Amino acid sequence: MTDLLKKAYDPEIFRERGYKVVNIIADYLKECLDKKDVKVYPGIPPEEMLNMFAHDFKGSYVNDPANDLLLMSENALRLHHPGNIGHQVTPSLPLAALADLFGSFLNNGMAVYETGPAATVLEKIVINWLVKELGMTGNADGIITSGGSLGNLTALLAARQVKAGHDLWDQGMTHNERYAVLVSEESHYCVDRAIRIMGWGSKGVIKVPVNSDHRIDLNTLETKYREAMNDGVKVLAVVGTAGSTPTGTYDIMHKLADFCSDNNLWLHIDAAHGGAAAISGKYKHLVRGMERADSVVIDFHKMFMAPALATAVIFKNGEYSYRTFEQKASYLYQEQSKSKSKSKSKSKSKSGSEGGNEGWYDSCKRTIECTKRMMGAKIYIMLRTYGQQLFSNYVDVTFDSAKQFANMIRKNRDFELLTDPSCNIVCFRYVGGSKGSGLNDLNSNIRDRLLEDGSYYITQTDIGDNIYLRITVMNPFTGKEEFEGLLKKIWEVAGE
Repeated sequence: MTDLLKKAYDPEIFRERGYKVVNIIADYLKECLDKKDVKVYPGIPPEEMLNMFAHDFKGSYVNDPANDLLLMSENALRLHHPGNIGHQVTPSLPLAALADLFGSFLNNGMAVYETGPAATVLEKIVINWLVKELGMTGNADGIITSGGSLGNLTALLAARQVKAGHDLWDQGMTHNERYAVLVSEESHYCVDRAIRIMGWGSKGVIKVPVNSDHRIDLNTLETKYREAMNDGVKVLAVVGTAGSTPTGTYDIMHKLADFCSDNNLWLHIDAAHGGAAAISGKYKHLVRGMERADSVVIDFHKMFMAPALATAVIFKNGEYSYRTFEQKASYLYQEQSKSKSKSKSKSKSKSGSEGGNEGWYDSCKRTIECTKRMMGAKIYIMLRTYGQQLFSNYVDVTFDSAKQFANMIRKNRDFELLTDPSCNIVCFRYVGGSKGSGLNDLNSNIRDRLLEDGSYYITQTDIGDNIYLRITVMNPFTGKEEFEGLLKKIWEVAGE
C-alpha cells in the first residue's frame, strides 16, 4: 500500500473536503436563489473554456480540489438560477443530490441483486409507487434506466419482440420483412434514433403530421397506417408524446389507445417530460388514457427534481419487460438458482412481486446496462422525506408559471404566442409590430445575443418554417420578475 493510496482513501481527509464541497454548493445555491449579480450562462466560447481548465495531471497532492470545483460552479449553466428558463433539466433538489452522492460512493452496480441488494429493493418500491400513480393495474411493472433515449429504445425493443410475430431477438430478420412504427412528427429525435438502431432505417419511421393543436392528427394516423399496410410494411406500434419537446403538447392518449386496440398495435407513450402530470391533481387530466399504454417512459430528472440520469420504463404487462433481452449469462445469474428459489418461491414479498423465474431483482435481464447507478435511491429518499406532495407542488407551480408568462405574451403586441401552453413549455417570438420576412433571423439573433449576455438562458425551436423562442420553466422560483426582465432584455437586444 502506497502513501498516496492511503491519503486518497483517508476518512478524515474526505470529511474535511466534504464539508468544503457542501459549503461551495450551499453558497452556489444561495447566490442563485438570492438573484445576486451572477450570470445564468457564462457566455465563454468553447476554446476559451478549454484553455481555462487545461492543466497537467502530475498528481500534486498539494492541489485543493475545492478550487477546481469552485471554478466549475462559476462557469456552469446555473440551473438553480431563476433566470434559467432553457432546457428540460431540473434544478436538482439538494436532498436528492446528497442521496446521489451517497449512492455514488456505495457504487453498487445493480446488475443482479447481490451486487446492489438495498438499491434493487428501493428501485422496486419506487416503480410500484409510480405504477399506482399512473393508474395501471394488474401486473404492471418496470425498471429504471439511464435516460429517456435508453428508455424509449428499451420499450420499442419490447414492442418489436412482442408484436413482430416471431423471435426477432434470437432469430433476427429475414430479407422479406419490413417493419415500421407510427411516430408523431413532434416526437423527440431519440425515438427516430431508436428505430434506426433496431435496423429498420428511415423507412421504419413513419412520421405522422400534427394538427393545429400540435397533437397527432388522428385522421392522418389512420391514413398513414393503411398506406403502410397496403405497401407491405408491418406496422408494430404507435408512439405518442406526453409533453412534446418542441411545444410541450400532449397527444390525446385515450384516442391513440383506441386506435391501437382496434388494430392490435403496441402503444408507447414518451412521457419523459410530461408524465409527471399524473402526480398532480390539477393537471392529471392531461395524461388521461396513458394508463392504457403498453409502455411509458418518464424521466425523473425532468419533472421530479432528481439529478440526471434516472428514467422509468413502465410496462402495462410486466412480463413483457423480460421479453426484450432474453439471453444467458451464467456468471451473473442462473434461472433456476437454488439459493434464491428456495427462499423466494414460498412467499410473496411486501411489494406484491413473486419470486419465481422472472427474477425482478436481477435488473440486467431487463435493461441495456449491466452495471448501472443506484438511480432509484434518490427518488425513494425524496418520497420518504417529503412525500409525493412535493412532486405535485412542483408540477403545479412550474405549469402555472408558464401560463402566467403566456398571458404576458398574449397581451403584448410586440410578441406572438405560438399556442396556449399545455405544461411548462412556452413558444413565442418577437415580431416588433410586424409579421413580415426576416423574423426567423431576427429571433435567432436575439437568442444568440441572450447567450452572449448570460442574464437569461432560453432556447429556440423550429415549428414548420418558423423559428420561435422557447422557454421551459423548470425552476419553481422563476416568476413574474424573471419574465418581465426577460421581455425587457429581448426588447433591448432587438433594438440593438
